[in-house]
Amino acid sequence: MGATVISPTYLSAYLLLLCLVCSLKEGYAKGRRATVAESHHLEHSHTIQVSSLLPSSICSPATKVLDKKSSLQVVHKHGPCSQLYHHDKANIPTHAEILLQDVARVKSIHSKLAKSLGSTKVDQTDAANIPAKDGSVVGSGNYVVTVGLGTPKKDLTLIFDTGSDITWTQCQPCVGTCYKQQDPVFAPSLSSTYSNISCSSTTCNSLASATGNTPGCSSSACVYGIQYGDSSFSVGIFAKEKLTLTSTDVFDDFLFGCGQNNQGLFGGAAGLIGLGRDKLSLPSQTASKYKKYFSYCLPSSASSTGFLSFGYGGVSKFVKFTTLTTLSQGASFYGIDIVGISVGGKKLPISASVFTAGGAIIDSGTVITRLPPTAYTALSSEFRKLMSRYPKAQPLSILDTCYDFTKFSSVSVPKISIFFSGGVEVPIATKGILYVNAISQVCLAFAGNTDDTEVGIFGNTQQKTLQVVYDGVGGKLGFATGGCT
Repeated sequence: MGATVISPTYLSAYLLLLCLVCSLKEGYAKGRRATVAESHHLEHSHTIQVSSLLPSSICSPATKVLDKKSSLQVVHKHGPCSQLYHHDKANIPTHAEILLQDVARVKSIHSKLAKSLGSTKVDQTDAANIPAKDGSVVGSGNYVVTVGLGTPKKDLTLIFDTGSDITWTQCQPCVGTCYKQQDPVFAPSLSSTYSNISCSSTTCNSLASATGNTPGCSSSACVYGIQYGDSSFSVGIFAKEKLTLTSTDVFDDFLFGCGQNNQGLFGGAAGLIGLGRDKLSLPSQTASKYKKYFSYCLPSSASSTGFLSFGYGGVSKFVKFTTLTTLSQGASFYGIDIVGISVGGKKLPISASVFTAGGAIIDSGTVITRLPPTAYTALSSEFRKLMSRYPKAQPLSILDTCYDFTKFSSVSVPKISIFFSGGVEVPIATKGILYVNAISQVCLAFAGNTDDTEVGIFGNTQQKTLQVVYDGVGGKLGFATGGCT
């Protein structure tokens, strides 16, 4: 029997059908690959409405209900939720000025950590000559809280700073100069609970470690002096007074600086709260009640609110803890171990030794996170690769990776996570990834140090909306996302 012959018409129809099936399969595979790529992209990026990047002049408080017992509201000193903003709108610094002050602060942290300090004798009449290498850290941070001092209590708006130890406020009489502040200047003579510290006491001598300067003496009263790296300073009488944190949390004999000669960039705040690790810091002085345990959430923008809480109350159950380390050259800083960075879901190939070369600290007063240059280069180049569809913009001060979003209504920005020792991954909020000068100049909010051996700093822009938990006794630092809401 002869072989069956397939008709040419049937054959061509059959081949056509085969081709159709193949191309459908290929199209399906391509589509699937595109869908997988697209879902990977969506999963590892934030979609941001460009209009949401613009600052608001209206205060929109966060939705978190504060435990009034041990919590204070935190606001940005230059935002509409702060009384200081309404008090002195004309003097709000530009972003370029803020970043310049940030450079000065970081330089002063680096110089403080780069050498063990010689200390300087304080002379009340010659405050401005305390050399900037001494003591403390420049600038003071952007976030303020309001506390009560004295009897009857007077409310004072103070900057809080984890990079400083001593708490001080401007006091009457101003022997030298006092800068302009929004609250009435504190008058110790009108308080029944105020008293000076004697310059022969051991308490007076403890100022050297908190300020980096040997205390002075003025008619047997202890004189403190502290200078910040931008030539801001406070000099005055070291004293004790009743501190009212909240209506239920009141501390007698709280040691503080009553500043009679003060100058600097404090943005109208009455002074500063030191949250560092020295024995004169607020966490150390209130340790019998709070066990050096406190947390804060920095608001997502200057037009929202956050909190500063003392003690164990109100801490998220989702907090993940890493170990706090101590830097030998700067024991009052909160040391941390950064071990890695991911961009767009991809862990960057950075050797662990890059992060250990200089170590790192967390600091509420530094605006922009500083990374070892090797790590920053890897971060910015991966970020640029994933942002290649957007037009570049001019650098803004220390920020060199900037974009112009004027032609876009929404943008897609890769997610960034920082990894800390103990397997702790901290996803950075969208408001912590970008620093916005204008829609035409939106920058990656990280910068590199000049050298891998300089200490890294986890700054306040990257801390936005995180609940950051300090457990001083347990030696741990915790992070939880969505902390302000």
